[in-house]
Amino acid sequence: MDAHPASDSAGAAAEVLSPTRCTVYRRTATAAGVPADLQLHIFEPSGHCAADRRAAIVFFFGGGWNRGTPTQFYPHCRHLADRGMVAMAADYRVAERHGTSPRESVSDGFSALRWISDHAGELGVDPARIAAGGGSAGGQVAAATATLAGDGDGSPARPAALVLFNPVFDNGPGGYAHARVAAYWRDFSPLHNIAPGIPPSIVLLGTADALVPVSAAEAWRDRVRALGGRCELRLYDGQPHGFYNAKNPEMFRLTTAEMDAFLASLGFTAG
Repeated sequence: MDAHPASDSAGAAAEVLSPTRCTVYRRTATAAGVPADLQLHIFEPSGHCAADRRAAIVFFFGGGWNRGTPTQFYPHCRHLADRGMVAMAADYRVAERHGTSPRESVSDGFSALRWISDHAGELGVDPARIAAGGGSAGGQVAAATATLAGDGDGSPARPAALVLFNPVFDNGPGGYAHARVAAYWRDFSPLHNIAPGIPPSIVLLGTADALVPVSAAEAWRDRVRALGGRCELRLYDGQPHGFYNAKNPEMFRLTTAEMDAFLASLGFTAG
């Protein structure tokens, strides 16, 4: 189950967009020891300044922890910045570029959340309203920041909400990429680490997804709700993996509308 589409990106639509700025959130290295600075690609609302205290979100791209770039979520970031949020797309370590494992990908997710929280004042961000989002394996990274113990590098900063597009929830036996994470799956699989206090989440998934079964999303929803949490599951009939990207304008419009409504319900946007 470790297969992945050749591209889970937003395609050409992302290439015409540019972030307001980029900043390094983590100085690290490849498996070969080559320095690798990881950046946040930041989209700010018009007129934004450091004195503001806006809600924020950071997105993690998909690609099976093997490949991918932050440009996948440029359209989502621009969309939310136009609605008043500070929206960011994070780079993180992946196998093809850095020679790393899924564990390093998740560690970088924690580092990104921690950096944003620590620098909320200069970013013009409300530290109590920082959400995490992502697609596919990037959805796993986002969900991990809300469920796993952390990366051992200080106390983890937890997201206040989750926006998850066909996310990888289940890394247990029979789940996605279990063979790659078998040695540490119990401390890695978001579905198996849900605990009281988990933030509200929205999950957007196609019923024809060949990599993320509907049953995994339903299990996430049911476990969250059993603990008194909130999860909104939106299923899209006949849609495959990656259906929500901007290269599919109709599905992009429908899924971003659901994302907007969810974030507005939390007071992150005005709707």
